Amino acid sequence: MSVLSRDEIVKAIEAGDIKITPYDEKAIGSASIDLTLGNEFRVFKKNQGTIDVTEATNYQDFSEKFVLAPGETFELEPGQMCLGITEETIDLSSKYCGLLEGRSRFARLGLFVHISAGFMNPGIKNRQVLEIFNASSNKLKLHPGTKFCQFVFMELKGNAVYHGRFANNTL
Repeated sequence: MSVLSRDEIVKAIEAGDIKITPYDEKAIGSASIDLTLGNEFRVFKKNQGTIDVTEATNYQDFSEKFVLAPGETFELEPGQMCLGITEETIDLSSKYCGLLEGRSRFARLGLFVHISAGFMNPGIKNRQVLEIFNASSNKLKLHPGTKFCQFVFMELKGNAVYHGRFANNTL
């Protein structure tokens, strides 16, 4: 398995093995593409009591979804976690998988852009759900439209396609 360089990402896009919608070639870096924070968020309801964590637990049962109007921002309190979603849809052929990573400029402010579960399976076609956490002692104001995270593409040895619970990710 190898990480794709900028030139290899562009070749895979031109070949149709990687599709990004909307696509901005300027967002491609040396070995990743920056993805944009969308305007949809999901915040966990407080005082839920104990949440039983099992294979059947659905995060949507314990959270509320909201959509920001153009120009609105979201303030993330210290110690607060929310879910966000990218504007871009990533569509991978069975040849590629990827890693969703934060950006160091935001990590240095105490912002975890993606807490865990950063592996993206081959064959996905969805927007990327972000597990956002404020580890700082200050409120952080999030702006939809910001290049917020990065996607690292990896070439598989062999082919595979994901058919699991989150194959058609939504927030």
